[in-house]
Amino acid sequence: MARRTVNRMEKRAEHEAFERRKDEEETDEEEEEEEDEDEESDEEGEGDEESEAGGDEDEEEAGDEDDEEAPRKKAKPKPPPKVAKPKAKPRSRTVKVVRMRVVWGVFNNSHQMVASYPYPKRHDADAHATRLMTDKKQTHFVQPVKEPIPEEKTAEPEKPTKSKK
Repeated sequence: MARRTVNRMEKRAEHEAFERRKDEEETDEEEEEEEDEDEESDEEGEGDEESEAGGDEDEEEAGDEDDEEAPRKKAKPKPPPKVAKPKAKPRSRTVKVVRMRVVWGVFNNSHQMVASYPYPKRHDADAHATRLMTDKKQTHFVQPVKEPIPEEKTAEPEKPTKSKK
């Protein structure tokens, strides 16, 4: 039986979905607890009003009113769902742009550079390749090669320091 490779992107998405559901459940439970506390405090206040009412006729009407009042709850405005800000991607360093120059390279059959010539001296590179082919009886060819230009750091002229005497 072949072993299935793990798709890490799918696993990551599953984990993030699980975390979101878990957070939503926690916030729902907290909201329910707050609502229950609000209801209990409301019910205590209503009980005092009923005991003051007194009377048989009022009790029936009060009973009907309790039925109507019981379903009414203080609707606590739900906070708008928190919009998760997209996580900032780590800034990658921009690679320093290296200036390149083109030179002519003389290569042998195993693609090893035998010699290199500046770009304007293509005739010299061709002549070198033909000379190597006649001397060594092997194939040599000329092809352009890009190579980085070496940075020339200009040294700042040193300022003469004044010595105290």
